[in-house]
Amino acid sequence: MTQISIDESALESMESLLGEQFPDTLDFCCAEFERLGTDVMATIGQDKEAAIRHSHSLKSNAAQFGASSLAEVSRIIEQSLTVDDLAQATDASNNLMEQVKGSQVKLNEWLASR
Repeated sequence: MTQISIDESALESMESLLGEQFPDTLDFCCAEFERLGTDVMATIGQDKEAAIRHSHSLKSNAAQFGASSLAEVSRIIEQSLTVDDLAQATDASNNLMEQVKGSQVKLNEWLASR
């Protein structure tokens, strides 16, 4: 089972920064997680530079919005591809979409509890 970790302090910081725009921005961000995760999966092993770009963007977005375990998996994929370790990147990508979905659920649960 995949462990999903959320950094509530990062969420609270973004909520404070964005104010009333926070819920819509979080919804957009969750959609971006899915788009970027799909892009990583489509390019890994096919287009190294694109896979690095997509995993880097996913890592950054996830970290900024408190999806810490998703950010970590994305970081591993990015770094592995950067040093030409496709096997490690592929291994890390095996639960990428599960991380995306789980992070979306946890972020939405956190928002609903506010």
